[in-house]
Parts: sequence; C-alpha cells; structure tokens
Amino acid sequence: MTDILINELRSAYDAQLRGVTPPGGGARLEKDGPLTRVVGWHRGFVTGPRDLGVYGEELDTLIARLRDFYAARGEAVEWKTRAHDLPADLTDRLTAAGFVAEDTETVLIGRSTDLAADPVLPDGVSLRRVTARSDLRRIAGMESTVWGEDWSWLADDLAARIENDPENTVVLVAEAGTEVVCAAWLVFQEGVDFGGLWGGSTLEEWRGQGIYRAMVAHRARLAAERAIPYVYVDASADSAPILTRLGLHAVTTTTPYVWSP
Repeated sequence: MTDILINELRSAYDAQLRGVTPPGGGARLEKDGPLTRVVGWHRGFVTGPRDLGVYGEELDTLIARLRDFYAARGEAVEWKTRAHDLPADLTDRLTAAGFVAEDTETVLIGRSTDLAADPVLPDGVSLRRVTARSDLRRIAGMESTVWGEDWSWLADDLAARIENDPENTVVLVAEAGTEVVCAAWLVFQEGVDFGGLWGGSTLEEWRGQGIYRAMVAHRARLAAERAIPYVYVDASADSAPILTRLGLHAVTTTTPYVWSP
C-alpha cells in the first residue's frame, strides 16, 4: 500500500510541481523549449518536466544555450534535477557542460490533515507571521549565521514574494525575546494541491527543542484550513529523518546543478 501511495504522490508532484512560483520583484519567467527559467532573481533558476523529451546532442545544445544565456548576464544558474528525471544521462551532460552538483535533498510529501497541530514551543519562544522588511532582514541574518555564508539576498527575495502574492506567501518566525531563532515559510500556488514548506532553519543552540516540529505542524494546519490536501518539502539530510517520523513520505530526491561564471 505504501508503494502505491508513494507512486500516487510522485505522479501528483510531477503533474503539479515542476514549475516555479513567480518570484516577483522584477524577476520573470521565460520558456526555452521544455524548460522554464527565472530571470532577474538572486541567481538564475531552471526547471522542467520529468521527461524533457530531448536527447543526445540536442540535449547538449539545450544545456549549453541555457548556460550561455546566464553567462551573458554574468549570473550563476541552478538547474533543478530529480532522481527520476529523463533522460537518465541529464546529470552527466550537465556535469560535462560545467555544472557542479550541490547537496542532494529528499522530496517528502505528507497529508496536511495528518500533520496539522497546535505548535508546541519551548518556554520563552513565540511564533508569529511577519511581512515587514525589518523582520525579513532579521531572518536573512539568522540564515547567514546558520549556513555560514551571506544570505542577505533572502530579505529582498521574501519581500518580493510577499508583495507579488501576499495571500499565498506565509513567512513565520520563532523568537526568543528579540532574537530570531527559527524561520520558515509556506507557499501556495493557485490550482495546486500542495503547500510548499520552505526555510525551517534553526540556530544551532536552539535545536532539539521541538521548534522545527512546531513550524511544520503550524504550517500544515494553515494548509489544512485552506483545504490544501498535501504539503511538501525538499529536506536536507538533517531534516529528512525528522519529517519522516512526523509522517511525510519520501518520493524522490532532488539535486541542484549549478554553473557559475
């Protein structure tokens, strides 16, 4: 039964989640053959259907054209791949064109009603929705600390998403006093049966206290209240076991292949 469920979830994922949410803020979506690309974001982004329908030298030409398009703009570009993509040699051809694999994540999907619950937080920690740019900058600062690199771009990215689609972009922070200790966001798309669980980063000293779990439960409840049947997440190796225990199902893996000028 589990295999049947996972196949159904994977099929729904392929049918509904192969595009990209319009990021707003002057960024735009463009088509190039079977691919959708984002232009004017913090870096380029490319995604496509499960089966590109392009093979061999034709695929090499498509990859080179996308790479050279972003090279002419002086921008890096991420090509989002999934483990069950076709053709099977896509990642080999991306590597040959100079793209470099970043960390693989697990795509997990769960029923929102199964995951929904009131958030249980440690003493002194509160949860709230934010929209103000000052709060978004605080989130970017927290993310920079967690990942050890400059995530200042995130404040503008989240601000653009909120401005572009305020009803479908829910940004949450968990705070201890004036300190942001965790942040996560929930993204809906019109006509799609999934809410996307993004972010979910927690400061190291605050991990293991149920904050991440509370963020998942609260966002699942928001999805259930909107009658969105599923939530999904691209989970890191650290987060995937937690999410699996909560009741999400692994349907595939996703690996970003990045080319930088």
